[in-house]
Amino acid sequence: MALNVLGKTAIITGAGSGINLAFAKLLLRNSCNVVFADVALRPEAEELVKVHRGSSNGAQAIFHKTDVTNWVELKSMFDAAQRTFGGADIVCPGAGVYEPPFSNFWIRPGTGVSKDDPTKGRYAAMDINLTHPIRCTQTAIGHFIEQNRPGVVVHISSIAAQRPVLSCPLYVAAKFGISGFVRSLAPLETPPNTQLPPIRVNCVAPGVIKTPLWTEHPEKLKWIDPERDEWVTAEDVADVMLDLVQKPEYVGGTVLEVGKDQVRKVEVLNDPGPKGAGHTVSAAKRGEEEVWDRLTGSWRE
Repeated sequence: MALNVLGKTAIITGAGSGINLAFAKLLLRNSCNVVFADVALRPEAEELVKVHRGSSNGAQAIFHKTDVTNWVELKSMFDAAQRTFGGADIVCPGAGVYEPPFSNFWIRPGTGVSKDDPTKGRYAAMDINLTHPIRCTQTAIGHFIEQNRPGVVVHISSIAAQRPVLSCPLYVAAKFGISGFVRSLAPLETPPNTQLPPIRVNCVAPGVIKTPLWTEHPEKLKWIDPERDEWVTAEDVADVMLDLVQKPEYVGGTVLEVGKDQVRKVEVLNDPGPKGAGHTVSAAKRGEEEVWDRLTGSWRE
């Protein structure tokens, strides 16, 4: 079920920066309206929305302030799409964090800079990276059925879904979860009941992408060896995401790995794993050393 984006409407969480902003730009260039759902917009995203807000010639854009950990606010972005554009056809629950200090497995809740509350029973990183995409997809499915319209949900997984990383176990767990979740929903594209609209759910699995998740976090950036590692651009990933929406061969359940100048389908079983340009983090041992230092120095209750 390929879906031409011309004249359609997309909701993108985390559209204020990074891969999601690149995807929003690409959709707007292809005459697709976009709801920018984020807690705030960076100047570049703010200007983009301003240019396309209320446009009478081409695609339109609106900003809808959204905390993706709040299910009421997730539902409200669909309401905004309905009020402004008559509904949504494409949903990208792309907002994410990369094992940040405020919600990090190796900084226990209630200690140090962690903002996770040990009395609340939740990790913010998991709420953002895993629970929000699941709930967003659930809401999208209901929206498509209510509107009786075909729809596409494009997720953002990672090569971390195939590669264990000691320093980022919450991130790895979430991305493993996203890839499995997407594959589980593959049959929605071909429902046995003709009263149900076809719904495609698939995802990209990017390698090392030059976005603020890396560039604005010096504790992560030092894991990159500029002499040995190569960046993938957010625009490279956005191009593949558009293909996941529009190309017939990328059916529901497809996971496409994106490296530097390379794209390949990730198989469910016996997959060889990511390799080559755009998939290496040569100084990752530094992150592991930090873990051992924490365990030695301050892990005891």
